[in-house]
Amino acid sequence: MNKELIINAAPQGVEIALLEDKKLVELHNEKADASFAVGDLYLGKVKKLIPGLNAAFVDVGFEKDAFLHYTDLSPYAKSLLKFTQQAIGDNTPGGFDFGNFLVEPEIIKTGKINEVLSGKPNILVQILKEPIAAKGPRLSCEISLPGRFVVITPFNDIVAVSRKIHSSEERKRLQKIIESIKPKNFGVIVRTAAEGKNTAELHEDLSALVDTWKQIQGNLKGAVAPAKILSEQAKTTSMLRDLLNEDFNRIVVNDKNIFNDAKNYIQKIAPDKADIVTFFHNGSPIFDQYGITKQVKAAFGKTVNLPSGAYLIIEHTEALHVIDVNSGYKSVSNNQEQNALETNMEAAEEIARQLRLRDLGGIIVVDFIDMKLPENKKKLMEAMEEYMKPDRAKHAVLPISKFGLMQITRQRMKPEVTINTQEICPSCNGTGKISSTLVLEDEIEKNLNYLITHKHSNLTLMVHPIMHAYLTKGWLWSKCWKWRRKFKQKINVVANTNYHLTEFHFFDHHDEEIKL
Repeated sequence: MNKELIINAAPQGVEIALLEDKKLVELHNEKADASFAVGDLYLGKVKKLIPGLNAAFVDVGFEKDAFLHYTDLSPYAKSLLKFTQQAIGDNTPGGFDFGNFLVEPEIIKTGKINEVLSGKPNILVQILKEPIAAKGPRLSCEISLPGRFVVITPFNDIVAVSRKIHSSEERKRLQKIIESIKPKNFGVIVRTAAEGKNTAELHEDLSALVDTWKQIQGNLKGAVAPAKILSEQAKTTSMLRDLLNEDFNRIVVNDKNIFNDAKNYIQKIAPDKADIVTFFHNGSPIFDQYGITKQVKAAFGKTVNLPSGAYLIIEHTEALHVIDVNSGYKSVSNNQEQNALETNMEAAEEIARQLRLRDLGGIIVVDFIDMKLPENKKKLMEAMEEYMKPDRAKHAVLPISKFGLMQITRQRMKPEVTINTQEICPSCNGTGKISSTLVLEDEIEKNLNYLITHKHSNLTLMVHPIMHAYLTKGWLWSKCWKWRRKFKQKINVVANTNYHLTEFHFFDHHDEEIKL
């Protein structure tokens, strides 16, 4: 699979499109003034404890207090509280040695929030979910710092290896290497990208993350809550960190600074891949050049058409997302069951893409075309799981229910991507209704009567062409002619194609508009 990253820099922010085999699968938007991104670290002040929810509201500087649940406290919450206070008041040149930090006992899973955060202390927290709708950020005290090959978690000494590395020999090799180079008081999770890497590469990545932790410790010194302690890497860099592999064959950027940053980052983490970064400067919009704008227009909206003629209807509610699969005019055989299976398979691939592209989260209910055979239902579920594999968000797919519905849950990390592909109708203002011709006729006549009463003459009425045809139809029996006889005035009716159906304006004999 060929992967391409197209990066469009604009004054309002950066748009990042991920293409797989030329097909748009992810679209990210990093605003220039973005804050409270996932992974950011803040020194927060506990404002309110809610025992009924077993949660706390924490002030991190957002307009609404952030939410911290007991389950997100981390077993090492007491150690984190102790570290936060010690780092804030630290006067040691260069900071105290974290390797000598005495870790506190773990908290119990079934404990109470007010037992841990009594006194409403300041605490180091990490953004778990960005602010969504009217909600503040979701927080976690399970601090983790991700690198290219490893993730470090302070206050423990656990070494874990990604389950996606299937070779038991490789898992043992990586565990042995990490245990030999790991500093004290740091847990390490070995990422899938570490497979096959040597000790030097792993040690370099681990050392960079330990230096980042020292930077956090230094930034806490003398800090006053609420305060940002460390920002997650720019989205471009974090995407390269998480996505870069042998399938990644092109990165195109239209901004010189981002181009240099991306080039330097790739030279550091994968020198053999440095040539895949190219600078786009031919003057035309980069998203138009690579067909992304066209794909965005086709992929967003309530209805999504599939190549075969089948289509999806995607509805959003507060509680869940509903996707309805319709066969359209698709027919691959005279067998209804086979038609349903083929359409459902095609729809499943597009649904998996839409979930990533729109970043839909929470509960998704899919109403596939009904199939009778259990083996076909099983095929569809297996296909959906396969199509969902490239999705980095945590997800789960349930078998098709007896009502023919498939339920999917997907991790929501940030507000979903919504691109409005519709406009409000200028005639009805989105209501779906416009004034009837008779009512509009009466409105025009009423205004005419008012203008003529106020000594206006030689009036010109400008209307939409359809309305013009209606008012002038029949000549001597037309509505326009009747107005002339009634008001004993010359009234010209002129068509204007730029007007919407119910729009009309009056002009005097100097062709100046008369404001009513």
